Amino acid sequence: MPETTKETARAVVRKVVEQLEKKLAQRTRATLTGALDRSARISRPRHRDIDWDRTIRANLKNYLPEYRTVVPERLIGYGRAAQSVKKDVVLCIDQSGSMAASVVYASVFGAVLASMRTLDTRLVVFDTSVVDLTDQLDDPVDVLFGTQLGGGTDINRALAYCQSRITRPADTVVVLISDLYEGGIRDEMLKRVAAMKASGVQFVTLLALSDEGAPAYDREHAAALAALGAPAFACTPDLFPDVMAAAIEKRPLPIPDMAEQR
Repeated sequence: MPETTKETARAVVRKVVEQLEKKLAQRTRATLTGALDRSARISRPRHRDIDWDRTIRANLKNYLPEYRTVVPERLIGYGRAAQSVKKDVVLCIDQSGSMAASVVYASVFGAVLASMRTLDTRLVVFDTSVVDLTDQLDDPVDVLFGTQLGGGTDINRALAYCQSRITRPADTVVVLISDLYEGGIRDEMLKRVAAMKASGVQFVTLLALSDEGAPAYDREHAAALAALGAPAFACTPDLFPDVMAAAIEKRPLPIPDMAEQR
């Protein structure tokens, strides 16, 4: 692409990216900040920080029928926000041609996540090769111009790279965004996912990150991942913050009805 044409394209892309960031950033930060705070439990909370739902469930054995109340011997509370990194997030994005919209949205979300000091965000894109674009996360436009859509797909190789970069499994969320048409070694891919989950990694598989949210995908591979406890489902940008918040808090994911997405 000629340099003058590239600069024109960059201006257009930057405008779209800025609009997307404005739309997505505020809710994403608010949702994830709350999730990060709730994921840090403390045992001697202030009154306003008590998690009453968990406290009551933890003290049900102390129920007094005559007073119809629970005596809480142990309080469970929400932790206060801290500036230290609480969670590591790895976005692993399939860059085959069918995933173009996902690359756009995931790049913007990656930049938003990277701006949160309590998250350490890594962005990895792949086809049959793997490219780590983490050092470009402060500029989604550079990410998009550095991504070449098309080619084959080797999910196993991409996950091997992501796995090698995990240093805190219990505090890591890996988000694979792919249509799951694997051209690599299927069994090895599934073994890697199982190994990551066994080590404590929260593993999320998103089939699309586009407004339509109804991708074509490999149903056999999706079923195999679901059997490992890593359900694969279509995700729209509006749902993404809630998915990330659930993964951070280690809650069940808000999985939409797949029948409605077909």
